[in-house]
Amino acid sequence: DTSFRDKLSMLEHHKDFHGFGMAAVPQVQPPDQHNHPGVNIGVTGSERSTDALDTGVAGSEPAKDLTKGDIANPDTTTGPSFQAQAKAVPDDPVNQKRREFIKQMTRHAWAGYEQFAMGQNELKPISRRGHSASIFGSRPIGATIVDSLDTLYIMGLTDEYNTARQWVKDNLRFDVPSQISVFEMVIRFVGGLLSAHALSGDAMFKEKAVELAQKILPAFNSPSGLPYASINLQTGGGRNWHWALGGCSVLAEVGTLHLEFAYLTDITGDPVYINKVQKARDVLEKVDKPNGLYYNYIHPSSGQWCQKHVSMGALGDSFYEYLLKSWIQTNKKDDRARRMYDKAMQSLEPLLQTSGPSKLLYFAEKREPNLIHKMDHLACFSGGMLALGVNGAPAEQKDKYLEQAKGITATCHESYDRTATKLGPESFYFSGSVEARGTMAKQRYYIHRPEVIEAYFYLWRVTKDQKYRDWGWEAAQAIEKYCRVDNGYSGIRDVDALPVTHDDVQQSFLLAETFKYLYLLFSDDSTVPLDKWVFNTEAHPLPVMDGIPKGRIKTELI
Repeated sequence: DTSFRDKLSMLEHHKDFHGFGMAAVPQVQPPDQHNHPGVNIGVTGSERSTDALDTGVAGSEPAKDLTKGDIANPDTTTGPSFQAQAKAVPDDPVNQKRREFIKQMTRHAWAGYEQFAMGQNELKPISRRGHSASIFGSRPIGATIVDSLDTLYIMGLTDEYNTARQWVKDNLRFDVPSQISVFEMVIRFVGGLLSAHALSGDAMFKEKAVELAQKILPAFNSPSGLPYASINLQTGGGRNWHWALGGCSVLAEVGTLHLEFAYLTDITGDPVYINKVQKARDVLEKVDKPNGLYYNYIHPSSGQWCQKHVSMGALGDSFYEYLLKSWIQTNKKDDRARRMYDKAMQSLEPLLQTSGPSKLLYFAEKREPNLIHKMDHLACFSGGMLALGVNGAPAEQKDKYLEQAKGITATCHESYDRTATKLGPESFYFSGSVEARGTMAKQRYYIHRPEVIEAYFYLWRVTKDQKYRDWGWEAAQAIEKYCRVDNGYSGIRDVDALPVTHDDVQQSFLLAETFKYLYLLFSDDSTVPLDKWVFNTEAHPLPVMDGIPKGRIKTELI
């Protein structure tokens, strides 16, 4: 059901180079093949072999240096250095082969998109044509291209990256004459362009990001300062979704713009961006919160809650993520964001439940006064978030956060392991002997969501427990076995039905998030180190800054 998928997509989620013009920043070229100090940004290798699922892909070549950007040490004052080099990957043949296999998966997904849907938002790999959800408006704007840029760069897929960059330079335009999702445009497009800029040092990406952000700013023109859900990029008219409760705004949407807008102020010196998102956060901080809970709908006129529904999954998810990550992004100087995060996690503890026979930990939803013993795939990101939040947590919370992170992630693994395909359903339930299972066919679909693998990535980085890499490899094998088709990867309609039925959609976030997190899961920690970079909710890495950006240029607020 296309409209249903579109709605779920809406619920999902959840430096300045003075003196360098566009022409002065060259495209990435194939590097020389000797070792350099720095970090691994991709390894060239053999083509995919048919027996690679169990053994990985053999025949890897030396590490590839993309010659621009310093992925290990971004310079947040003058921009990433052009002196980035790659060093040899650790002498671990298993993980090297697994990384190479993920790269081959990414190549296959990109090749189908490039051949049959280049410039369209997404690919229908079976029909061999473009696909677009309503969140992207009425015209194709290359969502998969922008979403894939940093993945292609990090993996060292030079030819594919250059093709994507050229399309963005020549064809990316923001003149869509219809309502388009503010949330999706910020996390996928602004975030994707800013990440490509930060990694590569290419000023063209920054200019495109600023152009789009300027068109999005009128969405904040509500009485409260909370942004409207959608905007017409031609007219600047903002409004909320017709399906949202009484014209209300969604918590995850109004609270998931901060990282991108803060970084825009940092690299442009223009305070308008940080001012807009700080004002929205002011509203959320000051609104009355019974029992400390943030509800999923808030009205953009009054700044008051519309109902009493709480969820770590759809409608709520990335709001909590961005509180923690704002603190990380500002080099741990945004004390307000950290305080709001820790208070929110404490208030959500009553939603943490333990199932019956298997003692699985999960976040229930709450519709006052009742708990709903259901967890979305989207909510599985919280395992990674809780692990990431251990650093800097109050002393009495550190061990608790880590144990919660491990428990949630183990439950999400069970949601995969208990299905026929070893891929997880969109939602899963807990009732009696039913644990982490999709009980309704309409909620057992799989559309390449990244959150479970995202949690594996963070738990691996924090704990170095090998099981998280093993679980990620299990997921990669299942995606390859059940989702791969001749011209890309398709979602499946029921994770418990064999043989599978494909939905014929290759989501842009398969390349932006799922494949990126898999690649990084099998990479050394120096590949996108978490003390130097912070991922937005679409897995686009942005540099950690020196503090809260204030801007240097006075501008009239739009």
